[in-house]
Amino acid sequence: MNSKKVPETLTIAGSDSGGGAGMQADIKTMQEHHVFATNVVVGLTAQNTLSVQSVLPTPVDMINAQFDSLYDDFDIKAAKTGALFDQERVEAVVSNIKKHNIHPIVVDPVMVAKGGARLLDDSGIDAIINKLMPIADIVTPNLPEAEVIYGKKIETNDDVIAAAAHIQQLGAKNVIIKGGHQQGDTLSDYVLLESGVSFTIESKKYDTVRKHGTGDTLSSAIVANLAKGLSIKDAIIEGKRYIDTILQSEIIVGHGHGPLNHWGAEDEIG
Repeated sequence: MNSKKVPETLTIAGSDSGGGAGMQADIKTMQEHHVFATNVVVGLTAQNTLSVQSVLPTPVDMINAQFDSLYDDFDIKAAKTGALFDQERVEAVVSNIKKHNIHPIVVDPVMVAKGGARLLDDSGIDAIINKLMPIADIVTPNLPEAEVIYGKKIETNDDVIAAAAHIQQLGAKNVIIKGGHQQGDTLSDYVLLESGVSFTIESKKYDTVRKHGTGDTLSSAIVANLAKGLSIKDAIIEGKRYIDTILQSEIIVGHGHGPLNHWGAEDEIG
């Protein structure tokens, strides 16, 4: 028998019945990176590539039970959060991160689905900003999410830099402001590390509607790389490289904002 020990990871997120985003995207990404994924289901969604039709948050007692069950057994090396739905669930997740000393923790501050449906209410956003982000090792907002956290419009490169500094001042150690909503043929992700070092990662903008779950996929790729022992800087760079690779190999699924091809980089992942 061929036995192999592999790194173990955790996604704390909502379920996407359409399979393109949420913990389904996380698990697919982690699997493709050759780590073992566990999950805490914070809520259910009825959604497809067209829209989100219904949302059902998980009872807090069940969220707590899932955390306790996992940490009684698994040796989890890195974790991430995704859609957390409301203040009560955010606070439950924060409590469990502290209880089980979960680090490194990557926070993807999911606020709006690709189709436009809100996945986090106002009090939930406040809880993300004031309770979850201060204990995050990495925060990965896109531009609209960064504007909500920053409280100002972000229109220039200087605005991006100022917003990242503001997010870091809230307590997040490392910040990635994703440039997927930028105009033009080239996109820039801005990274501000805990050390004060900053850099940008430039990539081609792909003109496609098949980008559902891009944020979940990036954050879970970073988690997988952290679990495998990469530094935070290298985990971010490799996570971005994975996204750029799979965007070049589309699959035709659904009739709206289609999912990524998560196995599109199989030949490049060790």
